[in-house]
Amino acid sequence: KMSETRGVTVKDVAAPQFIAAYAKYLKRSGKVKQPRWVDMVKTAAFKELSPYDPDWFFTRMASLARKVYLRGHLGLNKLKHQYGGKKSNGSRPEHHALASGSVLRAALHQLEKMKVTEVSPKGGRVLSSTGRRDLDRIA
Repeated sequence: KMSETRGVTVKDVAAPQFIAAYAKYLKRSGKVKQPRWVDMVKTAAFKELSPYDPDWFFTRMASLARKVYLRGHLGLNKLKHQYGGKKSNGSRPEHHALASGSVLRAALHQLEKMKVTEVSPKGGRVLSSTGRRDLDRIA
């Protein structure tokens, strides 16, 4: 009779716990070089303030890695739409607005430099085999 044990993957762990753990790992590893503009940029044009958390870039990178793990073949436009939100137009109706592309692009470039993601020939980004192994080990 085969044993019923199996490894824990990213899909088995709740999103907030995994993202917090992976962001902590990214910060401690020293492999991630934060852009100079990280402390004064907003994450979207419809936002009024920049993030309060000084380590928000690591959190965004962890969230991106998880999204690419679960979906795969995610391009920048799709990610801008997923990280977007409601734009307040005062007394007029709200509409969906896109997130900042430069923030997402910078985070994706850092993940590529770490060999976590790679550009897919079909389009978009996919997780590399080393990236899948690292994310499953942290989960």
